[in-house]
Amino acid sequence: MSFSSSPRLPSGPRRRTLLASAAGAALLVGCTGGSDSGGTEGDPPADDRARARAARDSEELAGRYAAVTAAHPGLAERLRPLHAEVVRHAEAFGAVPAASPGASGPSEASPSVSAKAAGPGDGSGAVPTTEKDALALLAATERELADRRAEALLEVPGELARLLASVAAAGAAHVYLLTEADG
Repeated sequence: MSFSSSPRLPSGPRRRTLLASAAGAALLVGCTGGSDSGGTEGDPPADDRARARAARDSEELAGRYAAVTAAHPGLAERLRPLHAEVVRHAEAFGAVPAASPGASGPSEASPSVSAKAAGPGDGSGAVPTTEKDALALLAATERELADRRAEALLEVPGELARLLASVAAAGAAHVYLLTEADG
């Protein structure tokens, strides 16, 4: 009896399998309970520290978006929705917005979030002189922050883990949108 040769399947997991596994792991981490916050007497709980860190990171990122938009007004329309989303992320993590009713853009919607990160001494440095380099800087910052948030999922409880996972996924989408060739 002769066996017919079937097409050879690639060894190793497929991309879809890896993505589904990563999403499932994030959900499982997010669903685990646990009231142990790891803090000592007088220290804020670990989840409070992680939330405050995430809020600061989002505020700093919003400041970078504001700085790039100020330096390169031609990018304002492209960056406006991403900047607005980053501001909402900061607020979701607990940053205090100074919203003015009827504001149209991210800078007007939450000047405190953008101003905190764009100020001197934040370590962000100058905005690159070309639009392409400025977009690359934003993409690199978004990528690093999304990676850091994905790693933090293992150390925080349910609801915060879900929020971190969601914001990390949004950051990864921002990287894609920032690196598109024709914007």
